Amino acid sequence: MIRPDPVQVAAIIREAAESEILPRFQTLGREQIREKKPGQLVTDADLAAERVLTQRLTALLPAAVVGEEGVHLDHSLLTALERPGPVWVIDPIDGTANFAAGKPHFAVIVALVVDGRTVMGWIHDPLPNRTVFAAVGEGAWLGTERLRVATEGPLEAMVGSVKRSPAVAKRVAKAMRLGSAAHDYLDLVCGGLDFAHFNRLMPWDHAAGVLIHGEAGGHAALFDRTSYRPVYVARGDLLMAPGPASWDALRNLLT
Repeated sequence: MIRPDPVQVAAIIREAAESEILPRFQTLGREQIREKKPGQLVTDADLAAERVLTQRLTALLPAAVVGEEGVHLDHSLLTALERPGPVWVIDPIDGTANFAAGKPHFAVIVALVVDGRTVMGWIHDPLPNRTVFAAVGEGAWLGTERLRVATEGPLEAMVGSVKRSPAVAKRVAKAMRLGSAAHDYLDLVCGGLDFAHFNRLMPWDHAAGVLIHGEAGGHAALFDRTSYRPVYVARGDLLMAPGPASWDALRNLLT
């Protein structure tokens, strides 16, 4: 299996965040924040971080690149995920709206997809400077700490990230949305969330997170019970839960 040094990749991500993202946090001028399309922001930090990550990651391991900002300019880049070989998948700032508003829930997501399968993933939270990493068959890690999802329990005791729904809110302990898939995945494996439901399945948002969640012992599937694949899906339903029993209960609640 094609495998770069995960510590080197983590260092590249951290350094890109320190040089291109953190200096712009809470300092952006209006001219540095734009709308790609209605409701979707991009900042100078997104563009700069993706450029640096692309240069440095491909120098470490030559591969195609599917980055959120690059795909916005050239949608055909997504076809790399359907072809054999390695692909770097990059979300330079997940939670751009939070970042642009000066709120702390944003992160950098990087995944390595080989032959259509996510084999390695990193989520870096720049403000506390923490990076969660997973590789297929090797567990999910925060430094030397092996991560595990929450144990299965009754719906009434579960906390989840889900689009606002009175029906769901009545059945679970708490339902919320932070505006960052990366932070949802971090909370699923580091504590704070039991489940998460997503219906906008961009590969840069989920390729790394699904791998990390699975390596931490979680159960994930699309609503049709098929496994997630790191490809472009404009609309869909992806549900993350501690195990199969809670997944079934949550799916029934959400459908």
